[in-house]
Amino acid sequence: MTDIEDLTARIRAFSDARSWERFHTPKNLAMALAGEAGELLAELQWLTDEEITAGMSEADLRERVRMEVADVFMYLLRFADVTGIDLAQATLDKLARNELRYPVDKSRGNSSKYDQL
Repeated sequence: MTDIEDLTARIRAFSDARSWERFHTPKNLAMALAGEAGELLAELQWLTDEEITAGMSEADLRERVRMEVADVFMYLLRFADVTGIDLAQATLDKLARNELRYPVDKSRGNSSKYDQL
């Protein structure tokens, strides 16, 4: 299995080989990430939850969604790399914070935001 560091290094090498460093500023990467998230959303727009569930078993929709998810993840990894954020540690830290904000006994089956539990 490939880990985050390996993927980050491969994406960095891909960018370096093309001299894209000047384009990969935090602002530009954040904008690209938002754009790719929008493209992912566009694949599912206007579909019901049932249509999405059924469609994910169809090769065409599944592959389009899969490629958009990959684009989002690659831009997120590149953003974290350029800004010096340890994505794995940041995720663990955020999960720990959310475990405190959303205790199981108050949040199970409840979609309320933490400050309204």
